[in-house]
Amino acid sequence: MERIKTGISELDLILGGFPAGKTVLITGDPGTGKTVFGLQFTNASCAQGLRTVYISTEESSSDLRLQGEAFGWNLEAFEKRGTLRLIELIDYRAMEIETALSISPDAMKGNFVELLGHLPEGTQVLIIDSLGSHTANLTMHEFRDRFDLLIYNLTNMGITAMVILDGVTSRWFSDIAPFSAYGAIQLMRRENPYTGRRERVMDIIKMRNTRTPVQLLAYEIDYSKGIVITSQI
Repeated sequence: MERIKTGISELDLILGGFPAGKTVLITGDPGTGKTVFGLQFTNASCAQGLRTVYISTEESSSDLRLQGEAFGWNLEAFEKRGTLRLIELIDYRAMEIETALSISPDAMKGNFVELLGHLPEGTQVLIIDSLGSHTANLTMHEFRDRFDLLIYNLTNMGITAMVILDGVTSRWFSDIAPFSAYGAIQLMRRENPYTGRRERVMDIIKMRNTRTPVQLLAYEIDYSKGIVITSQI
Protein backbone atom coordinates (compact mmCIF):
# COMPACT_ATOMS: atom_id res chain seq x y z
CA MET A 1 0.00 0.00 0.00
CA GLU A 2 1.30 3.43 -0.93
CA ARG A 3 1.89 5.63 2.10
CA ILE A 4 2.49 9.31 2.74
CA LYS A 5 5.00 10.42 5.37
CA THR A 6 3.46 12.26 8.31
CA GLY A 7 6.50 14.43 9.04
CA ILE A 8 6.89 12.81 12.47
CA SER A 9 9.92 10.61 11.77
CA GLU A 10 9.36 8.25 14.72
CA LEU A 11 5.71 7.75 13.76
CA ASP A 12 6.70 7.09 10.14
CA LEU A 13 9.08 4.38 11.33
CA ILE A 14 6.22 2.74 13.23
CA LEU A 15 3.45 3.09 10.64
CA GLY A 16 5.34 3.70 7.43
CA GLY A 17 3.18 6.80 6.95
CA PHE A 18 -0.54 7.32 6.40
CA PRO A 19 -2.20 5.03 3.82
CA ALA A 20 -2.64 6.99 0.58
CA GLY A 21 -6.20 7.77 -0.47
CA LYS A 22 -7.59 7.08 3.00
CA THR A 23 -8.94 9.24 5.84
CA VAL A 24 -7.23 9.41 9.23
CA LEU A 25 -9.03 10.97 12.21
CA ILE A 26 -7.11 12.98 14.81
CA THR A 27 -8.89 13.71 18.11
CA GLY A 28 -7.74 15.41 21.28
CA ASP A 29 -8.37 18.08 23.86
CA PRO A 30 -7.01 21.66 23.59
CA GLY A 31 -3.25 21.89 24.03
CA THR A 32 -2.46 18.39 22.80
CA GLY A 33 -1.01 19.59 19.48
CA LYS A 34 -3.74 18.74 16.96
CA THR A 35 -3.08 21.79 14.78
CA VAL A 36 0.69 21.25 15.09
CA PHE A 37 0.16 17.70 13.83
CA GLY A 38 -1.94 19.04 10.97
CA LEU A 39 0.66 21.61 9.96
CA GLN A 40 3.47 19.06 10.30
CA PHE A 41 1.62 16.69 7.97
CA THR A 42 0.94 19.60 5.62
CA ASN A 43 4.63 20.52 5.48
CA ALA A 44 5.63 16.88 4.91
CA SER A 45 3.04 16.38 2.15
CA CYS A 46 4.16 19.50 0.32
CA ALA A 47 7.80 18.44 0.67
CA GLN A 48 6.82 15.16 -1.02
CA GLY A 49 5.47 17.18 -3.94
CA LEU A 50 1.80 16.47 -3.22
CA ARG A 51 -0.86 19.11 -3.95
CA THR A 52 -2.10 19.87 -0.46
CA VAL A 53 -5.04 21.84 0.91
CA TYR A 54 -5.43 22.92 4.54
CA ILE A 55 -8.98 23.97 5.45
CA SER A 56 -9.14 25.88 8.72
CA THR A 57 -12.52 26.58 10.29
CA GLU A 58 -11.10 28.30 13.38
CA GLU A 59 -7.84 30.11 12.49
CA SER A 60 -6.78 32.56 9.83
CA SER A 61 -4.26 31.70 7.12
CA SER A 62 -1.85 34.30 8.52
CA ASP A 63 -1.98 32.64 11.95
CA LEU A 64 -1.27 29.25 10.39
CA ARG A 65 1.72 30.65 8.49
CA LEU A 66 3.09 32.13 11.73
CA GLN A 67 2.64 28.84 13.58
CA GLY A 68 4.42 27.00 10.80
CA GLU A 69 7.23 29.53 10.79
CA ALA A 70 7.73 28.97 14.54
CA PHE A 71 8.62 25.34 13.73
CA GLY A 72 10.73 26.19 10.71
CA TRP A 73 8.06 25.26 8.14
CA ASN A 74 7.89 27.80 5.32
CA LEU A 75 4.28 27.33 4.26
CA GLU A 76 4.27 30.51 2.20
CA ALA A 77 7.02 29.11 -0.03
CA PHE A 78 4.83 26.08 -0.81
CA GLU A 79 1.91 28.41 -1.52
CA LYS A 80 3.99 30.36 -4.04
CA ARG A 81 4.99 27.13 -5.77
CA GLY A 82 1.35 26.12 -6.03
CA THR A 83 1.84 23.02 -3.87
CA LEU A 84 -0.18 24.33 -0.93
CA ARG A 85 -3.44 26.19 -0.56
CA LEU A 86 -4.63 27.48 2.80
CA ILE A 87 -8.40 27.99 2.99
CA GLU A 88 -9.86 29.82 5.96
CA LEU A 89 -13.58 29.52 6.65
CA ILE A 90 -13.82 31.71 9.75
CA ASP A 91 -15.69 34.59 8.11
CA TYR A 92 -17.75 32.24 5.96
CA ARG A 93 -18.72 30.18 9.00
CA ALA A 94 -19.62 33.28 11.04
CA MET A 95 -21.98 34.51 8.32
CA GLU A 96 -23.48 31.04 7.98
CA ILE A 97 -24.16 30.85 11.73
CA GLU A 98 -25.71 34.32 11.82
CA THR A 99 -28.01 33.48 8.92
CA ALA A 100 -28.93 30.08 10.33
CA LEU A 101 -29.80 31.45 13.76
CA SER A 102 -32.14 33.98 12.19
CA ILE A 103 -34.04 31.09 10.58
CA SER A 104 -34.02 28.18 13.05
CA PRO A 105 -31.56 26.17 15.17
CA ASP A 106 -31.99 23.18 12.81
CA ALA A 107 -30.42 25.21 10.01
CA MET A 108 -27.15 25.04 11.95
CA LYS A 109 -26.83 21.31 11.35
CA GLY A 110 -23.57 20.86 9.48
CA ASN A 111 -23.09 19.52 5.99
CA PHE A 112 -19.57 18.09 6.02
CA VAL A 113 -19.47 17.37 2.30
CA GLU A 114 -19.87 21.07 1.51
CA LEU A 115 -16.26 21.50 2.67
CA LEU A 116 -15.13 19.58 -0.40
CA GLY A 117 -16.62 22.26 -2.61
CA HIS A 118 -13.70 24.50 -1.65
CA LEU A 119 -11.06 22.11 -3.03
CA PRO A 120 -9.17 23.04 -6.19
CA GLU A 121 -8.94 20.45 -8.93
CA GLY A 122 -6.10 17.98 -8.51
CA THR A 123 -6.02 18.04 -4.68
CA GLN A 124 -4.10 15.02 -3.38
CA VAL A 125 -3.90 15.70 0.38
CA LEU A 126 -6.48 17.44 2.57
CA ILE A 127 -6.33 18.55 6.19
CA ILE A 128 -9.60 19.69 7.83
CA ASP A 129 -9.00 21.60 11.07
CA SER A 130 -11.46 21.21 12.59
CA LEU A 131 -14.72 19.42 11.90
CA GLY A 132 -16.01 20.34 15.36
CA SER A 133 -17.34 23.70 14.16
CA HIS A 134 -19.76 21.85 11.87
CA THR A 135 -21.24 19.52 14.49
CA ALA A 136 -23.63 21.94 16.25
CA ASN A 137 -27.09 20.47 16.98
CA LEU A 138 -26.26 17.14 15.34
CA THR A 139 -27.53 13.92 16.89
CA MET A 140 -25.21 10.92 17.05
CA HIS A 141 -27.03 9.34 14.11
CA GLU A 142 -26.85 12.53 12.03
CA PHE A 143 -23.14 12.92 12.73
CA ARG A 144 -22.40 9.32 11.75
CA ASP A 145 -24.32 9.66 8.48
CA ARG A 146 -22.58 12.92 7.56
CA PHE A 147 -19.14 11.66 8.55
CA ASP A 148 -19.59 8.43 6.59
CA LEU A 149 -20.65 10.43 3.53
CA LEU A 150 -17.62 12.72 3.85
CA ILE A 151 -15.24 9.75 3.97
CA TYR A 152 -17.05 8.06 1.08
CA ASN A 153 -16.57 11.15 -1.10
CA LEU A 154 -12.92 11.60 -0.09
CA THR A 155 -12.18 7.95 -0.92
CA ASN A 156 -13.85 8.22 -4.31
CA MET A 157 -11.78 11.34 -5.03
CA GLY A 158 -8.59 9.47 -4.10
CA ILE A 159 -7.67 12.10 -1.51
CA THR A 160 -5.51 11.32 1.52
CA ALA A 161 -7.18 13.20 4.36
CA MET A 162 -6.49 14.14 7.95
CA VAL A 163 -9.68 15.16 9.75
CA ILE A 164 -9.23 16.86 13.11
CA LEU A 165 -12.02 16.68 15.69
CA ASP A 166 -11.84 18.58 18.97
CA GLY A 167 -12.42 16.29 21.91
CA VAL A 168 -14.14 18.99 24.01
CA THR A 169 -16.72 20.44 21.62
CA SER A 170 -17.43 17.07 20.05
CA ARG A 171 -16.69 14.60 22.82
CA TRP A 172 -19.58 12.25 22.06
CA PHE A 173 -18.73 12.23 18.37
CA SER A 174 -15.06 11.49 19.11
CA ASP A 175 -16.16 8.11 20.45
CA ILE A 176 -18.05 7.01 17.32
CA ALA A 177 -16.01 8.71 14.56
CA PRO A 178 -13.09 6.20 14.71
CA PHE A 179 -15.43 3.43 13.55
CA SER A 180 -15.82 5.19 10.19
CA ALA A 181 -12.27 6.42 9.57
CA TYR A 182 -9.56 4.23 8.04
CA GLY A 183 -7.23 5.28 10.85
CA ALA A 184 -7.68 7.06 14.17
CA ILE A 185 -5.15 8.66 16.51
CA GLN A 186 -6.03 10.24 19.86
CA LEU A 187 -3.80 12.88 21.46
CA MET A 188 -4.01 13.16 25.24
CA ARG A 189 -2.50 14.81 28.29
CA ARG A 190 -2.15 12.73 31.42
CA GLU A 191 -0.16 12.38 34.62
CA ASN A 192 2.68 9.89 34.43
CA PRO A 193 2.03 7.37 37.26
CA TYR A 194 5.76 6.86 37.80
CA THR A 195 7.09 10.42 37.71
CA GLY A 196 3.95 12.33 38.72
CA ARG A 197 4.62 14.75 35.88
CA ARG A 198 2.12 15.80 33.22
CA GLU A 199 2.91 14.49 29.75
CA ARG A 200 1.43 14.26 26.28
CA VAL A 201 0.70 10.80 24.90
CA MET A 202 -0.58 9.49 21.58
CA ASP A 203 -2.85 6.47 21.21
CA ILE A 204 -2.98 4.88 17.75
CA ILE A 205 -6.50 3.54 18.11
CA LYS A 206 -6.52 1.92 14.66
CA MET A 207 -4.82 1.98 11.28
CA ARG A 208 -6.15 -0.62 8.89
CA ASN A 209 -3.66 -2.81 7.02
CA THR A 210 -0.96 -1.56 9.38
CA ARG A 211 0.82 -3.11 12.33
CA THR A 212 0.20 -0.71 15.21
CA PRO A 213 1.65 -0.60 18.73
CA VAL A 214 -0.57 -1.42 21.70
CA GLN A 215 1.42 0.93 23.92
CA LEU A 216 0.81 4.65 24.21
CA LEU A 217 3.44 6.85 22.57
CA ALA A 218 4.81 9.68 24.70
CA TYR A 219 5.58 12.81 22.69
CA GLU A 220 6.77 16.37 23.06
CA ILE A 221 6.21 19.50 21.00
CA ASP A 222 9.69 20.66 20.01
CA TYR A 223 9.78 24.19 18.65
CA SER A 224 12.48 23.30 16.18
CA LYS A 225 10.94 20.06 14.87
CA GLY A 226 7.25 19.91 15.81
CA ILE A 227 5.87 16.74 17.40
CA VAL A 228 8.60 14.33 18.45
CA ILE A 229 7.83 10.89 19.87
CA THR A 230 10.08 10.22 22.85
CA SER A 231 9.10 6.71 23.99
CA GLN A 232 6.53 3.93 24.04
CA ILE A 233 4.76 3.50 27.36
